[in-house]
This record gives sequence, C-alpha cells and structure tokens, in this order.
Amino acid sequence: MAALPKITKSAPGEPFQKLESANDNKAPISAEALLGMEFPPVSYVVDGYIAEGLTILAGRPKLGKSWMALGFAVAVATGGQALGVDCEPGEVLYLALEDNRRRLKERLEVVLYPPASRPDMSRLSLVTEAAKIGGGLVEFLDEWRKAAEQPKLVIIDTLSMVRPPKKSNQDSYAADYDAISPLQKWAGEHGVAVVVVHHVRKAEAEDPLEAVSGTNGLTGAADTIMVLNRNTDGPKLYGRGRDIEEIEKALRFDKGRWEVLGDADEVKRSDQRRSVLRVLEEAERALSPDDISKEIGMKVNNVNQQLRALIKSGDAEKAGYGQYKVAGR
Repeated sequence: MAALPKITKSAPGEPFQKLESANDNKAPISAEALLGMEFPPVSYVVDGYIAEGLTILAGRPKLGKSWMALGFAVAVATGGQALGVDCEPGEVLYLALEDNRRRLKERLEVVLYPPASRPDMSRLSLVTEAAKIGGGLVEFLDEWRKAAEQPKLVIIDTLSMVRPPKKSNQDSYAADYDAISPLQKWAGEHGVAVVVVHHVRKAEAEDPLEAVSGTNGLTGAADTIMVLNRNTDGPKLYGRGRDIEEIEKALRFDKGRWEVLGDADEVKRSDQRRSVLRVLEEAERALSPDDISKEIGMKVNNVNQQLRALIKSGDAEKAGYGQYKVAGR
C-alpha cells in the first residue's frame, strides 16, 4: 500500500491549517485532519437558486426553461438580476445546442430590450454545437475555464444533446448517473456552476424530483434540482439541493423574463383571499361561507380561513351569525 500523504495538523488554540483543495478526495484522511481543514465558502451564482456544482433545470417543453437559463446567463455576465436576486458579475458560457445564432440573437434582443440601455455583453460566450460528455465536452469546458478571467457559470441546453449513448451492458440507473457525473465532478473541482436543462416526465408526480425524466441516477448525481412547472395556480419553480434551501416560488413570465411573485403557498393564499373579497364586494347581501364556496368553487374550510384573515385585516366583517359582508357597507 502506498504511503499516505503527510497531513499538517492544527495544535490546540492555533487557527485551522488551510489545505489547497476541497475536492482532493483520492487518499483517505482522518477525521481529526478533516476537522483541521478550512474550505472556502460555497459560492452562489444566483443566491438561493444556483450554487457552484451541477444543477438540473427541468420542465415541460415550451414552458420557458431556455428563457430562464438565458436570464441566468445574462444576469451573471452583466452583474444584473435574475429572479429578483442581484448577481455578482463573471464570465458565462452558454451552450444553446437546440438553437442557431439567428434565434439566439432574437432571444437576446427580447431579454435586453430596450437597446438603448443594453449592458456590456462581452462576458457571455455562446456556442450552438458541442461534443458529448466523454467525447471532449469536459475538455472543452476546461479550455474555456482556463482562458476566462472569472469563470462562474456554464449552461448546457439541453442534456439530450450532450448525453453519451448508453452502453450495452449498463442498467438505466448507472447510465443516467454516469452521463452527468463527469460534469458534477468538474464543476465541484473548479468552483463553477453548471446548469443542465432537461425535461420532465409526461406523468404527474407528487414529489417534483420524481418528475425529472430518467431514473434517480440523474437526480442523485446532481447537486441541485430545479423543476419549472405550471398548474391551475400558474407557473412555479421548485428547488432542492445540497447547498440551497428547499424552495417553491410562484412565478410570472413577461417579455422574455421570469419574475418571482413570492412563496407559492403565500401567493396562493393571497389569490384565494382576493377571490373571497371580490365575491363579498359584488354581493347585494351578506353571504355565508357556503354561499361563497359555491360561487368560487373553493372548499368551505378554505373560505373560512380567508374570511378570518379578511376580518383581521379590516376588509370584511360579520353581519350576524354565519354571515359576512365587506367592512363598512
């Protein structure tokens, strides 16, 4: 057995000894030595959403995943905002592998409108063709990283365009894991954020992570999973990862840009409250919770919750037992 590398320990009362890499995982290390190491803090490219490492951004076709990815790219390259978050500027590489230069130019013009206030876009590099993972892609990314002054973000749109073919003797889980683990390893080693755009299954899933197309090998290899979805409450972004808190945000899409309206549950409650208040405003008499429930198709328990909130805020008041009206009417 080869001798283990010499490890510098911290004496009691002395500051931790800083070692070079957070990802030099080839040789065993004692827990005592690990406790004496310092690592740089995790770097966030879009705080609360995208950290260094590999992120999968999944969603249904034509829902706006590429617009969101382009928004991330522009915000980081210009030090602008994405999803309401200020981004620290850095160099970005966008692999738009399902687009051509004409379409990319059109999309950029939408996102950067009006032209008179367009920021400097020199830190955003665009590619429409690339090798596959295991066939030169990681080497290409590393050449870009070495040439970039401050490499921060790589976006690959989409996974299917760079995914290597499944080997004849591989099971589906292993094929999925092996497909993206080289990207995850490269991103972690160099402190770069890599966002891979992907699709979701056609079937609905209770857990948003289960909606990601493929096996758990994909979601297991990634550091963060974000799922863009739309239901009767409108579009939502769900996220879960090793270095981000679990999120579920209500969104709005306007002129090529995604905007966060707030936490999805809170936005839904606010929408329900407005619906109840609107019915009370339009009514010519006081209404019961059952009346309101039938009018807007909301469960009576939910109606009662919203009525209590409206009374607390001073927008509604009781008009007798089990009857409610707009305050002051």
